[in-house]
Amino acid sequence: MRLTPGTGQETDLDRVDLFDLDLYSSGDPHRVWDVMRAEAPLHHQVLPDGREFWSVTRYDDVCRVLGDHRFFTSERGTVVTHLGVDDVAAGTLLTSTDPPRHSQVRRAIGTMLTARAVAPWEDRIRAAVVRFLEPALDGGVFDLAERALRLPMIVAGPVLGIPEPDWDELVQLTAMVTAPSDPHFQLGTEAATLAISHHELVTYVTEWVRARRSAGGGRDGSLLDHLTNVSVGGVPLTDEEIALDGYSILLGANVTTPHTVSGTVLALIERPEQFAKVKADPSLVPNLVEEGLRWTSAACNFMRYAVRDTPIGGGVVPARGAVVAWIGSANRDESQFCDPHEFDATRNAGRQIAFGFGPHYCIGAPLARMTLRIFFGELLRRFGSVELAGEPEHLRSYFIAGMTHLPVVAKK
Repeated sequence: MRLTPGTGQETDLDRVDLFDLDLYSSGDPHRVWDVMRAEAPLHHQVLPDGREFWSVTRYDDVCRVLGDHRFFTSERGTVVTHLGVDDVAAGTLLTSTDPPRHSQVRRAIGTMLTARAVAPWEDRIRAAVVRFLEPALDGGVFDLAERALRLPMIVAGPVLGIPEPDWDELVQLTAMVTAPSDPHFQLGTEAATLAISHHELVTYVTEWVRARRSAGGGRDGSLLDHLTNVSVGGVPLTDEEIALDGYSILLGANVTTPHTVSGTVLALIERPEQFAKVKADPSLVPNLVEEGLRWTSAACNFMRYAVRDTPIGGGVVPARGAVVAWIGSANRDESQFCDPHEFDATRNAGRQIAFGFGPHYCIGAPLARMTLRIFFGELLRRFGSVELAGEPEHLRSYFIAGMTHLPVVAKK
């Protein structure tokens, strides 16, 4: 989607279709969200097939929907691609489970992903980032968006315990889950793409666990190995829980980081003064990362279901109604961010919610932040400028805001 809003015709909220994939691949949803925040902070839409959902776009409302499971449950599904079909993994898959179970499992799994736990991986991640950037050193065209899809697996593959020959397949499968309508990843229909990718990913983790146990070896210190040894209340996770939570971790590892990288680099290309400012003062890199997360909002929405009739945004969501919380809009809310449509690497964007909010705040955020800080630190240290070498191509997805192609030339 266009990250810098353009100017165009007025938005008619009665005719807005937030499931129109063209709005995200070639359109301008930020203009729509601006009007929704001002005029319809609770927006209702009925799709042609009869499915319906309510949207919240203001920062405080988005945080409430994501943060208060007493009124907005995760246990019927959390992503808009599953709208209208209750999640069969509810109560088992970590992302589709409410507290207290969610908190208990998250706490047990998350011990390996705290900021303190990931700190020793810094040198390994830096080496991986340096290798990633090496092809750009010759001054030729470098398709950053296409290559960046593999970056999280280069970083997280060894941490997860996944052998390198499997990385490309898993990157493709996770892209199919998050953008099943994009022609780069679609196999048949959107539904078929989702079914195939979900099955293959869960099967991969299941077989990994089975092979690991059959080998009868000692602990290898990987995150997937850690899952096989997690206990909650003295009870080990079931094989189904391990497979589904491993699937969820793989998705999380491959979603936010690549699109934050390419979207932030594009912002810097369009604003060379910002590039120069951070290059001159590397202490601004953490600010740049937070602003990049806010600006791109790669996971641009999550879904919940109302537990009961719930007032919000000046209206009422009926019991069992699907509510889409638009993170991409919340991160441009004028009440929270001054000049929200300006990209400013010096901004203190600590309130951004690109990693979500509340109990389901991204468990891998410390690792993602470290990776992004290292990436931009190394990029700015090695290159004096980055320029476009072709037109960006945006992902065809209403769930993930990203790019499939961003041809660039990096100059020393």
